[in-house]
Amino acid sequence: MTVTQALEYIHGVSWMGSRPGLERTQKLLSLMGDPQNKLKFIHVAGTNGKGSVCAMIASVLKTAGYKVGLYTSPYILRFNERMQVNGEEITDAELAEITEYVKPFAESMEDHPTEFELVTAIGFEFFSRQNCDVVVLEVGLGGELDSTNVIDAPLLSVITEIDFDHMGVLGNSIEEIAKAKAGIIKKGSAVVSANNNASAAKVIEEACKAAGCPCVSPEFDKLCHKDNTKDGISFEYDGVSYEVPLFGSYQYRNALMVITAAKLLNEKGLKISGKAIKEGLRLVKWRGRFEILCDSPLIIYDGGHNPQGVRAAVDSFAERYGKAVVLIGVMADKDYSAEIEYLLEIAQHFVAVKPDNPRALEAHKLAEKINTLGGCAVYAETVEEGMAKAAELADGRCPVFALGSLYMYGEIFEANKKLFLQNKG
Repeated sequence: MTVTQALEYIHGVSWMGSRPGLERTQKLLSLMGDPQNKLKFIHVAGTNGKGSVCAMIASVLKTAGYKVGLYTSPYILRFNERMQVNGEEITDAELAEITEYVKPFAESMEDHPTEFELVTAIGFEFFSRQNCDVVVLEVGLGGELDSTNVIDAPLLSVITEIDFDHMGVLGNSIEEIAKAKAGIIKKGSAVVSANNNASAAKVIEEACKAAGCPCVSPEFDKLCHKDNTKDGISFEYDGVSYEVPLFGSYQYRNALMVITAAKLLNEKGLKISGKAIKEGLRLVKWRGRFEILCDSPLIIYDGGHNPQGVRAAVDSFAERYGKAVVLIGVMADKDYSAEIEYLLEIAQHFVAVKPDNPRALEAHKLAEKINTLGGCAVYAETVEEGMAKAAELADGRCPVFALGSLYMYGEIFEANKKLFLQNKG
C-alpha cells in the first residue's frame, strides 16, 4: 500500500459519518492487541484552545527529555500532521504500513468504524510502535463518547475553555456541553480546568468529585506584565517570566493551563523542571493561530471558528491593529451570525469565500448575511480570488484578517504563497 492508497482508504466512503460511541473503537483496538494500553496519556478536551494547549504541553515534555506523541485534529496542510513524535510527523511510509496493518481488522468488523475511529486506531498503533513515553491526546468531538476516550485513566485530563459548539451532538446548554467534555475524567487522574464559565466549572467540579480526582485551575489573577512582542507574547506568572512565540491574547490563558499541567504532572511522577517549562513554551510551534502569513501585504490567519473563538480573535486583533479587511469562510452548521456580529467591530470590508469542505456555506449566502447584519461584503468564487480582492480592498492601509474555519487554512496558505510570496526575495 502506498501513502496515496492509504489516504484514499482512510477517506473512503465506507468510513464516512460521525456516530458517537466507543464500541467500534474498542472492538477494533481489541483486534489489534490494544496498543493504547502500552501508553501513558494526557487527554485534552474543550471547545477552544485544545490544539494550542496540546502543542505547548508536547513541547514542554520534549524539552524535559521525554519521547512525546501528539495526536490532534483537524490537520492544517497535511494529514500526517495529526500524528507526531517529538515534533516529527508520521512518515508516508509509516502511515501506509500501519494503515495496511489495520485494514483487515477494520474490514472484519460487522459494524465498521468511522473515519475518525480508524485514524485514532492508526495513531495508537503508531505511538505504540514508537515507544512513546507519553502521548498528548486531543479529543475529536466532545469527550465522553469520543473515540479517544477508550483509554484507561490518563496521567492528566485537561479541559480547556468551554462554549457553545457542536450543539446538535453535545447539547444545547453549557451544562450539557460541559458534561460531555467532563466525560474524559477518570478515577486515578488529576484534572486541569480552564474554569472560564461558572456553569461549566460546576459540572466539571462535580465530575471530579465523583471520580475522586483533584481539580486545579490556573491562578489567572497572578498573570502580570503581559506584552505583545514582535515574536508573540510575553508575561510573568507566579514570579517567573515566560515567552511564547504565538500571537493572540487568548494564548496567555492557554499558557497558564500548560504551566499548571506541568506542575501536576510532576506530582504524578514525571520530572519537568521550571527551566523545561520556560524553554518548552519558548520553542513551541503551532500553525493557524493568529499567524502572520505575509508582511507585505500584512495577512493574518486565525483558526477561530465558533463565537467564543472569533470573539477572542477579534479582541487580539483590535489590541494590535484596529481595523481590517476580513476574509471569511464558515461552515453552514456554525453560529456564524454571532461571529459576524463580533467581526463588525473591526471590519472595514468583508470578502466571503467558501472553504473546500462539504459542510461549508456558499460564499454568496455568507455575503448576503453579512450585509443583512450591517456589514459591507462582497464574495469571491475561489479562496485565491478572495485573497486578491481582500488585498486590493486593504490597499496597504490595514491588514487582511482571514478566519472562520481551520479547514480554510490550506487554501489561504497556498493562495498567499502564489499571489504574494512567489516573487519575494
